[in-house]
Amino acid sequence: MRRVPGFSFLVLVLAALCIAAAGPAQAERYPVDYNFFAGIPNELANPGGSLPGANDWSCRPSAAHPNPVVLAHGTGGGAQTNWGVYAPLLANEGYCVYSVTYGAYDMPWPISAIGGMLPMEQSAPQFAAFVDRVLAATGARRVDIVGHSQGNFIGNYFIKRLGGAAKVDRLVALAPPWLGSDVAGVAEISAFSQRLGAGPAFDAMVGSLCQACRQVFAGSDFLRALNADGVYHPAVAYTNIATRHDELVVPYTSGLAPGPNVTNIVVQDGCAQDFSEHAGIAGSPRAAAYVLNALDPDHPREAPCGFIPPFTG
Repeated sequence: MRRVPGFSFLVLVLAALCIAAAGPAQAERYPVDYNFFAGIPNELANPGGSLPGANDWSCRPSAAHPNPVVLAHGTGGGAQTNWGVYAPLLANEGYCVYSVTYGAYDMPWPISAIGGMLPMEQSAPQFAAFVDRVLAATGARRVDIVGHSQGNFIGNYFIKRLGGAAKVDRLVALAPPWLGSDVAGVAEISAFSQRLGAGPAFDAMVGSLCQACRQVFAGSDFLRALNADGVYHPAVAYTNIATRHDELVVPYTSGLAPGPNVTNIVVQDGCAQDFSEHAGIAGSPRAAAYVLNALDPDHPREAPCGFIPPFTG
């Protein structure tokens, strides 16, 4: 059958127009559930695994987001349980995102999923080794850290005491207790242990097993040593995102220490409907917008304001 050149050309032109209109293939999208506890089902279904969107060791940072993001969990948290919102959210935004559980006792699951229990001087080197692995795998020069609660101390100890300042551009801190707290994280740990099935026996021992908890107290030896040269490192940009309803960082202003390379945000400023507290702030869409703005300040977005419940976010 003889082909008609004009017709063939028209088909090619139309195909090209269709491809151009469609644009590049969409990146894989992960569902984001704005609930602080959204990662727990993943841990229950895949003990010791990774959240959707996290720990893709083939990921290569883009020009738009050259720094991989490493997530640093809080007391009682873990790679999955603390980051059910942020792993898929950041992956959807085009970041290479990574999370690890540190500071857990070397015991069978589910105890092994409850991190942040060991002294922070032991947890921080585990985190540092993970950052080095991320840099080696991605070829990036630096990472950005998003921390929650104790995770901010872990990130900052890495920066200030383990040579991390040369490897970190930004630390974005959710509910940071920089100056210490008047209460420990026992309630947070208990909630995680119950949801992971650790049982009443673990809760009864939590006070003695959580060696990091006493380090968070204002005036602890750990905090005096870490803050002896100031709270922050001058080579790193810090963004602190705090909530007035924080029941574990008391007072909440402990997380708002001023500094020349520091941005302080209180989520209730301009949004009285935000009732997120220490856990809920890590599940809040409003706080998440501030995190995204801190990671990419050249493309700010408006932080939504609506009713945000405590505990879940």
